[in-house]
Amino acid sequence: MTSLAQRLARPASTTVFERMSALARETGAINLGQGFPDLPEPPELIAAAQAALAERSNQYPPMRGLAELRRAIAAYYAAEQGLAVAEEEIVVTSGATEALASALLALVRPGDEVILIQPCYDAYQPLIERAGGTPRFVNLTPPHWTLDQSALAAAITPATRGVVLNSPNNPVGALLDAATLEAIGALCERRDLWVVSDEVWEGTILDGSAHRSALAVPALRDRTVKVGSAGKIFSLTGWKIGWAIAAPPLAGAVAARHQFLTFTTATPLQWAVAEGLALPSAWHREHRARYAHAKARLVRGLTEAGFAVLPASATWFVTIDLAASGLAADDEAVARTLIETAGVASIPVSAFYAEAAERGYVRLCFAKDDGTLDEAVRRLAAFRRGA
Repeated sequence: MTSLAQRLARPASTTVFERMSALARETGAINLGQGFPDLPEPPELIAAAQAALAERSNQYPPMRGLAELRRAIAAYYAAEQGLAVAEEEIVVTSGATEALASALLALVRPGDEVILIQPCYDAYQPLIERAGGTPRFVNLTPPHWTLDQSALAAAITPATRGVVLNSPNNPVGALLDAATLEAIGALCERRDLWVVSDEVWEGTILDGSAHRSALAVPALRDRTVKVGSAGKIFSLTGWKIGWAIAAPPLAGAVAARHQFLTFTTATPLQWAVAEGLALPSAWHREHRARYAHAKARLVRGLTEAGFAVLPASATWFVTIDLAASGLAADDEAVARTLIETAGVASIPVSAFYAEAAERGYVRLCFAKDDGTLDEAVRRLAAFRRGA
């Protein structure tokens, strides 16, 4: 039997975001590592939250979320993506990570294998292992970060029960196109696999591409849990309002786990998000335009300084190809050097891998004001000249 002391001797490791942010604080580096914006927050959402605190309930909402918010989520997806979902298919959660946890705890049983597509959000693996499952890994192929369908099929074993998808991908901003999703749907239907589709960056597509949800694929409609995030859509990461959407039997299983994780989520913020989701499409386009401007500014500055920046459709991040930039293809070493020498914090992309990691890339967050980006570019350009 494992003693308490033995259990406490094996704490969960601190995330790379916390480590790099701590180094940035210690050294005074500009933090382009962790993905939080410092652009002005949407006044419409702040006003809605203030009004909700003063004028609406501050008591428990329904466990699955306010009916008004669930209806607003359904209407938002109908307007923005042509995606039909029903109120009873939606479970509001305390952030997208809780939605992922609820879904994986509902779907994974001890001994199950689950396929993860690398690079991937670092919460997937520990959540699967907490449920008693074993992750198996398939890598996207740089520089365009495409998914090899034959590699995905080869990773399936008799113990495989599901696949976790992430489109747009964090950290590299790549999208799974319609043809890839259709092929995944056919494979999952043939092998009777479920899918958890992390789509939290769907509101941050900045190059004009259209988002394709796994729920829009007929073969995946009844076997997928889609995860979304108000924090990403509205750039309010501290609000921690997320949701899971699935066919009623799956949604019920997710809700059953959610009720014993966080049970509910801040009622006034649910009201505010409902109002935000009802804003017109033009508002969402203008909101994204601010980030498109910031991305273009950082990419232009990095390119002029001699860095090779990979294309990305979405997220708040850009990726530097180290070898193509004339730097050592050791992302952890380069990331540490950038903090200590250049005074700019980044995230090594290898941190988003559990095995067989690509080590030639670092990620920078562009969701910052012009002055911060310009100073970061100045520092990085000076570093590049001396490298």
